[in-house]
Amino acid sequence: MKKLVLSISLLLITSFGFSQKYAYIDSEYIMDNIPEYKDAQAEIDGLSKQWQKEIEQKFKEIDNLYKSFQAESVLLPEEIKKKRENEIIAAEKDAKDLQKKRFGKDGDLYKKRQDLVKPIQDKVYNAIEKRAQEKNYIFVFDKAGSLTIMYADSKYDISDDILNDLGYKLNKAPKVTNTNTNTNTNQNQNTNTRPAQPNSSPRTPVQKPK
Repeated sequence: MKKLVLSISLLLITSFGFSQKYAYIDSEYIMDNIPEYKDAQAEIDGLSKQWQKEIEQKFKEIDNLYKSFQAESVLLPEEIKKKRENEIIAAEKDAKDLQKKRFGKDGDLYKKRQDLVKPIQDKVYNAIEKRAQEKNYIFVFDKAGSLTIMYADSKYDISDDILNDLGYKLNKAPKVTNTNTNTNTNQNQNTNTRPAQPNSSPRTPVQKPK
């Protein structure tokens, strides 16, 4: 499907004629050169680790409760046994609810990313859109996205131009462009199983603001 999308895009470029202009960017490279993005990622990763430890501690306490119950259950009256079982079930439900609240869809981690990262992504997208309109680019591809780019000529890479437009000056050697690139960013979350979610937050390519 990805190759089909790229083929259609290239066909459209050809149909418009070689006089039409196009370019590409590397959104991962751009974001890595924005200090605010690095700070945001560090804060998100710190919260993720903190929340993960919190959830793991709760499941550890539940395991201890269950082991204690198993060791004592033969001596407990039926009424007390039932009460202890209900306490363990309730504690496990609370832990799973907290896991979902922190790492689930539209959970705390997602909201924090929206608060900290999305404004930066929107700013980058707006800069790309502005440059594309000024330079009359009909397409701007993202090399870090899900398209398969078999070859990329660095003279069409406008990543540094976007950073300059945003006011970020690079004090290092020019970006080296890799060829035969096939990158795909996926974010998988499972809120119904242990252990808690991974520490770090996956990247997401720059997308059009909603």
